[in-house]
Amino acid sequence: MSKRLISMALLAGLAAVIGLPAAAADYKEEYKISTVVPAPFPWGIAAEKWAELVGERTDGRIKMKVYPGAQLVSGDQTKEFTAMRRGIIDMAVGSTINWSPQVKELNLFSLPFLMPDYAAIDALTQGPVGERLFEILIENGVQPLAWAENGFREVSNSKHPIRTPDDLKGLKMRVVGSPLFNDTFTALGANPTQMSWADAKPALTTGAVDGQENPLSVFAIAKIYEVGQKNLTLWHYVADPLIFAVNQEVWDSFTPEDQKIVGQAATDAGATGIEIARKGLTGADNSAIQEVKALGVDVVELTDSERQAFVDATRGVYNDWKQKIGADLVDMAEKSIANR
Repeated sequence: MSKRLISMALLAGLAAVIGLPAAAADYKEEYKISTVVPAPFPWGIAAEKWAELVGERTDGRIKMKVYPGAQLVSGDQTKEFTAMRRGIIDMAVGSTINWSPQVKELNLFSLPFLMPDYAAIDALTQGPVGERLFEILIENGVQPLAWAENGFREVSNSKHPIRTPDDLKGLKMRVVGSPLFNDTFTALGANPTQMSWADAKPALTTGAVDGQENPLSVFAIAKIYEVGQKNLTLWHYVADPLIFAVNQEVWDSFTPEDQKIVGQAATDAGATGIEIARKGLTGADNSAIQEVKALGVDVVELTDSERQAFVDATRGVYNDWKQKIGADLVDMAEKSIANR
């Protein structure tokens, strides 16, 4: 028997004596989870909850730590998926937007005005579309486990209220690193500039850009209103679901029992994240909107006809990207939303 096999046998025997699964003897001392933002953002809370639940349910055998700010990829959030696939990152709670450059099908959630409400998001993530997207991620070398949510992305600027597509003309807008966002804002007459989240607030502070688009929770917690963003329009033009995922080799190294624990913890943490992301924004509870208004922000809530003008103005982008994403997948999404 080789020295390695002897060592593995001894470790397995030790694990059995102290009541641990044999494979746990080969587990890493720490598993790194990548996120873009920390707590108290809903995104960061969901990631922290995942690590906490896994630690509790394995009695500390599996230790996971959150590394926010995309620091594991030097701040470039669009490289997160590739880094996880290659094993540079063990795990991530990642944005479908940030992963879309590598997995084109994830651009589905960024199709302008595809999802009118939260029920539509759920119809996609919790139905056949979500199942298909998870299959695609597995084909791309990572193991997806559960969904969370960053929320509907709204638009703000420092110049004037936005009620019509014409109100966006000429505005310099910070957008995320996805060509689809460039195309959408260009179709609306704006001048989009792609930059990371780390660079966004300084650019707003100096006036290098006039506006930005982000979920209301990000707008409030990051205090975007303090850098001249006093005009906010709730237009629900795209949403940003989040995915809990693990590098495939890391996942395969876990025992089936531990895979079940890690997976269920992701599902539970995702549910917590979604609840927090939607707090004050659903049903009769609009407290999150009222809190932003109380900060001196002019909040525009579009009528159906006003929103339709934006839908019409971006329909060419929608149709073009439907083909790039995959017409069959988009058709499935449209059907799921219609039947929600």
